[in-house]
Amino acid sequence: MRLAASIGRRLVATATLLLALSFLVFSLLYLAPGDVARNLLGARPASPESLAAIREKFGLDQPFLTQYWHWLSGALTGDLGESVRSGSQVTDVLGQRVGLTLQLTVLAFVIALGVGAPAGIRAARRHGSVQDKTIVSLAVVGVAAPGFAVGLVLLYVFAVMLGWFPVYGTGDTPLDRLWHLALPAVALAAGLAALVVKVTRTAVLRELESDYVTFARARGLTPRAVARLYLTNAAIPVLTSAGLLLAFLFGGTILVETTFSLPGLGSLLAESITFKDIPVVQAVTLVVAVVISLAALAVDLLTLAVDPRVRRAGLT
Repeated sequence: MRLAASIGRRLVATATLLLALSFLVFSLLYLAPGDVARNLLGARPASPESLAAIREKFGLDQPFLTQYWHWLSGALTGDLGESVRSGSQVTDVLGQRVGLTLQLTVLAFVIALGVGAPAGIRAARRHGSVQDKTIVSLAVVGVAAPGFAVGLVLLYVFAVMLGWFPVYGTGDTPLDRLWHLALPAVALAAGLAALVVKVTRTAVLRELESDYVTFARARGLTPRAVARLYLTNAAIPVLTSAGLLLAFLFGGTILVETTFSLPGLGSLLAESITFKDIPVVQAVTLVVAVVISLAALAVDLLTLAVDPRVRRAGLT
């Protein structure tokens, strides 16, 4: 019962956070400089009649909280309004872009975890060696290097100079899509892989210095059996941090998608900000906030599932 109450508290906290985030996202409309109706009209002529029509269409003549309630009610039912730029439903605009961003994010996450975790384990096992220092130095460079800068270098070297990868486009077949997303995924994964290296190395080092590892070796357990013990315990902080990093990876695609001219959510957000398409900006921001919040909740529940110490704390 106490564990269920702990899970319930996390669910309530996530729902409260999402409600607060939705309020902040909706307030973006009013934080934009200038008249809201004029911003929605963009570069079109703004006669008093057209301004009045815009205010009536978007409910800007109603009290702020009333507008927020109508927007939130629509968002809960999948109605995020109408794009100022294209006149299409915002949900349709998002539906056309979100698939590519998800594919890019998942591919980058797999690359980051597949490279970062083994490198971190290797560095921890060779603590203090030249190999360890080399891996740590590369991780520091990876953390410091912006994703768009890495993308420009990769684009120039492997697409323009060597011609191994396409310069732009998304591909037609699944295999072609994977080939087109390879360079953007590597650029997006570079910083994340460096963080995974640091988290994994720290977690494995902590376990290697634990008494139970010394005791297991003293009992004559094989190196593989000892490794299974400390890697299982070290996996807990790596998995929990990886879940949060995946969420922030989803929200950090804007510069990489813009660099590689990919029609995903990141480039949609950049275009919508440029054209002052505020309903789309609100929707994309809300989607990213929801993904990050749900990822944080998933990490909490995963920690409860895999770490008995957290479960015992939740029962006290």
